[in-house]
Amino acid sequence: MTTTPEPPKPAPQFLGRETPLPASPEEAVLDYVPNPRPGLTYLVRFVAPEFTSLCPVTNQPDFAHLVIDYVPGDTIVESKSLKLFLGSFRNHNGFHEDVTVGIGVRLFEEMRPQWLRIGGYWYPRGGIPIDVFWQSGAAPQGLWLPDQGVPSYRGRG
Repeated sequence: MTTTPEPPKPAPQFLGRETPLPASPEEAVLDYVPNPRPGLTYLVRFVAPEFTSLCPVTNQPDFAHLVIDYVPGDTIVESKSLKLFLGSFRNHNGFHEDVTVGIGVRLFEEMRPQWLRIGGYWYPRGGIPIDVFWQSGAAPQGLWLPDQGVPSYRGRG
């Protein structure tokens, strides 16, 4: 009995290469690689404490501390492509809610993890901090799910 070998998996396209920042989130390409521990339930966390996008009304920069948690399915997101994707928002106009949820939904739809959540802890605009949270559903049973570790905004108080 002969078996057909699996076709080679494509290598990540950004690792080891000088890569310009994509002009927009729509142009950004996210790379996914095979989950190195398929069948196990474990949490992956990415933290972007200096995330930036633009206000759609004033065109002024908005700043956030993003925390992305997910439980891999068949793939994991390659971190350099995620950094480029997140960096592409520097020239993107969007309300906090749309930006935060849009990042989570795109990752969930493309990567197809077992579970994903994103917390967007936005610094004050007009004196009001806005925090935005989205998750794909209930966390898998038995998952160790640490707190996202971002305190509520306190200003100088």
